[in-house]
Amino acid sequence: KKSIKHQQDGGYTEAVNDEEGSSDVTEGHDEDDEIYEGEYQGIPALGQVGENQMAMGRPVSDALKDRQELESERRADEEELAQQYELIIQECGHGRFQWQLFFVLGLALMSDGVEVFVVGFVLPSAETDMCVPNSRSGWLGSIVYLGMMLGAFFWGGMSDKVGRRQCLLISLSINGFFAFLSSFVQGYGFFLLCRLIAGFGIGGAVPIVFSFFAEVLAREKRGEHLSWLCMFWMIGGIYASAMAWAIIPHYGWSFSMGSAYQFHSWRVFVVVCALPCVCAVVALTFMPESPRFYLEVGKHDEAWMILKQIHDTNMRARGQPEKVFTVSPPLISLQKSVDSLPLPLSLSECMTKTVGLRCPNSLCAISLPFQIWLTFMRCFNYPVKDNTVKLAVVWFTLSFGFYGLSVWFPDVIKHLQADEYASRVKTHNNEHIEDFTFNFTLENQIHTNGMFINDRFISMKFKSVTFIDSTFRNCYFDDVTSVGSYFKNCTFIEAFFYNTDIDDTKLINTEIINSTFHHNKTGCQMTFDDDYSAYWVYFVNFLGTLAVLPGNIVSALLMDKIGRLTMLGGSMVLSGISCFFLWFGTSESMMIGMLCLYNGLSISAWNSLDVVTVELYPTDRRGTGFGFCNALCKLAAVLGNMIFGSLVGITKAIPILLASTVLVCGGLVGLRLPDTRSNVLM
Repeated sequence: KKSIKHQQDGGYTEAVNDEEGSSDVTEGHDEDDEIYEGEYQGIPALGQVGENQMAMGRPVSDALKDRQELESERRADEEELAQQYELIIQECGHGRFQWQLFFVLGLALMSDGVEVFVVGFVLPSAETDMCVPNSRSGWLGSIVYLGMMLGAFFWGGMSDKVGRRQCLLISLSINGFFAFLSSFVQGYGFFLLCRLIAGFGIGGAVPIVFSFFAEVLAREKRGEHLSWLCMFWMIGGIYASAMAWAIIPHYGWSFSMGSAYQFHSWRVFVVVCALPCVCAVVALTFMPESPRFYLEVGKHDEAWMILKQIHDTNMRARGQPEKVFTVSPPLISLQKSVDSLPLPLSLSECMTKTVGLRCPNSLCAISLPFQIWLTFMRCFNYPVKDNTVKLAVVWFTLSFGFYGLSVWFPDVIKHLQADEYASRVKTHNNEHIEDFTFNFTLENQIHTNGMFINDRFISMKFKSVTFIDSTFRNCYFDDVTSVGSYFKNCTFIEAFFYNTDIDDTKLINTEIINSTFHHNKTGCQMTFDDDYSAYWVYFVNFLGTLAVLPGNIVSALLMDKIGRLTMLGGSMVLSGISCFFLWFGTSESMMIGMLCLYNGLSISAWNSLDVVTVELYPTDRRGTGFGFCNALCKLAAVLGNMIFGSLVGITKAIPILLASTVLVCGGLVGLRLPDTRSNVLM
């Protein structure tokens, strides 16, 4: 039986039995001391010793070979393992196991899509409910993306060290717990903290999900089925849009506990959006670890058991339970661990290997972030360095254009609605109203130089109403709610306020004389009654996400036929060209049409980019490299939101030209990536 013998100098030799162990160079040294013998003692005559050994007819150990030769051997071993693993996966077949894992990982990816959309849907309601001033508004969107950026890098790197399944379980559990908790907190600061940690958790979903699923797919199935998996992100967006449309505008769904605790409908929406994550955690507990990861870390028996499980599950589903899994553990145990090769090491690498790989569990936990960082730095080594730089450019440009325009489209529509709403404003000047009872809603009005004497405002609402230079004498306000309404340079004389939300934030440069306030409503009063804009924004996002469906189907069917790079570059260039049609977007319906067109064209780029990123990195760096690219994606999303959001209502030229240029340039860079369609998974 073949086996790989780990020598005490860190090298490997192939032997028939375990007695043929160490070379003469390492004889007499124990395992703990050997690294210091080779690295720190500075023996000057390693080459001479090698020559003497060769002259005596003895084999030269790995420790005496030069770095280039060891690198070549390592690459040969990796290619051999990749080819063997591909044959094993093909023997296991594609069937019930892959589809089970497909739906489980799809739920995790759906959770990521939900998290992205929750930010935009919850933002206006949460900031209104928590009385957030304009100076602090917008922090929620940025801080969630920041958490996702950190989470993508951390959990992607962790998955290369600890395992795909375990890291995905932990990250999803963090997201689900803090997303659920955020729906109950009242303070805006604590709410931001919960969403930050929730974003940190879900940030690991994308890099781990695609790495995990790719490692159980055969070469001819990989492109198509990874593209089908991308559909769950779109399903998450549709789910979030539909739930927001169905839940948030229903103000009557809320309840309160006294005047201090309010639980409005948007909080119900947050709870509902945490359900896919919870379902993913439960389902993932029944799935095994990636066998390719186990092979990479040397757990060959565990890998063999999982591969046998995949084979048997698929064969039983095909009605062939008698078919035997012909792969034996020795066949898949020929790999040389990359971390065990005795390459020349720097001091920091030696410390990591000595402390991180041979230390007690407590020390390993301390050095784990450092190991993740070293793995990340290896993404910039030959032969993946150029690919990492190109992927980073493509990820950043595609995300910058997509998220920038995604926030710009709804804001432009809302700006058009606001302009139309403002054009219908009713103006009242120099009015004199005495002994009148207002018990109905006043909406979209401006009252200037008015005089109100002995008037009663009872069980009514001010909606987008502004009083300027007006006087209220002996007026009575009872159960009054004001939304977007203000009193500017007004005077209240002997007025009485009971159970109203009129406070200092709505009394601007206003004089209060002998007036009384009793039992004021606490918090910011929210209402979505007849709020057409709320329904409209959710509906627009729903349509924009639904428009992705045709592009997703087309990309899945053509991914392996026309190639990843053609689809990536072509989709980004076409998306950039489609931006120019925004010049003609002068109405809401035209802008919605442009949004659907852009989303439908860009989804193919996202799908192909996910596939290419998974296939370009070897297993020991796949999660780390994908996590780095996805972190850049979230950074670009933050920058896109800030830049494009600040240009709403100012100019069309800059957003259109910027998005078009960025997308076209990114697409051209994407065409320079190597074609991975016919490659096995390294």
